[in-house]
This record gives sequence, structure tokens and C-alpha cells, in this order.
Amino acid sequence: MTARPGVFLDRDGVLNQAFVVDDVPTPPRRLEDFHLLPGVVETCRALADAGLALVVVTNQPDLARGALDPEALDAMHAVLREQLPLDDIVVCPHDGREGCWCRKPRPGMILDAARRLGLDLNRSVAVGDRWRDIDAAHRAGIHAVYVDWGLGEPLRDSPDARFGSLAEARDHVLQVCGALLDGP
Repeated sequence: MTARPGVFLDRDGVLNQAFVVDDVPTPPRRLEDFHLLPGVVETCRALADAGLALVVVTNQPDLARGALDPEALDAMHAVLREQLPLDDIVVCPHDGREGCWCRKPRPGMILDAARRLGLDLNRSVAVGDRWRDIDAAHRAGIHAVYVDWGLGEPLRDSPDARFGSLAEARDHVLQVCGALLDGP
């Protein structure tokens, strides 16, 4: 049996609303501030219905910094699991100074999830809204889709495609995975 492709989704700014503070997207820290973005539920269902594995890969350094309660994070992820057809949620709880393998822009979360779930990285896509997401995708050897909020954050590596939302990227992701599925 052939391994299926995966779609690795950043959380904040791709699936749920992030808050812009001093031109920097900031994740919600309370459940009452956690809101899915328009079109996310329908888009994730379409991707899953097409046979793609959906894996959330999210840096959550506020855990290490003490600014995010682990129970609040668990409650937010319970909402994601209830509303979206996810195969997994992978969290890096480390601060950037810790030098871990999992924190994006390193590819650890993507590579570990792909191995655990038996996914084919050659036929996979990552969708993110920050330079770290694009770099992690390319370091893992997968197609990188950038959700551009128009904040002007410089990217270190060029994405393979750019859209204004996950919903806008849906057909592209399906096309790329379909083309890859039909390839040699």
C-alpha cells in the first residue's frame, strides 16, 4: 500500500485567528480568544475527503515562557479536534533559545509526524503564515504554501505558492497533491 500525502498546517494565522501586536502575529492565550478563521472547517474537510492526512504543527513558545496555561492550550486543541478532521496535532513547547529539533524553522515536527503516521513527504504540502513555516517545509523537502496576511514580514526562503488564506489555497493544495499522486 502506498503511503498517503499529508498537509502540515500551522495553527495560528492559518487555522485560527492570530492577533497582530506591533506588526507581529500573536497567538491567542485564552480559549475565549480562540476562533477558527472563515472557510477553515470546509477546507479541512475537502482536503481530508481527498485522502490527505491533516497534521497541525505549531510552535507554542508561550508554554516555556509561562505566558500560556497548558490547560488553555489543551482546550484550544480540543476545539480543533472537534471541528476539524485532523490526524494529529504536534506542538513544540520550547522557547527559541532552547535549540530543540522540533521548533520551526527546523523540520522536526514534520519529519516525526510523517514517520509516525507513515506519510509520504514527497507528496506532501505545508501551509504556514510565517517565515519559520516556509523554512521548515523546505527543510523537510515538501511544497510550501504561504498564507500572506500582508504584514510585510520578510521571508528567508521563497514559498512555492502564496495565498491570502487556507480557504484560498485549497484548490492549489488539492492540485499539487493530485499532480503528485498522478506522477511517477
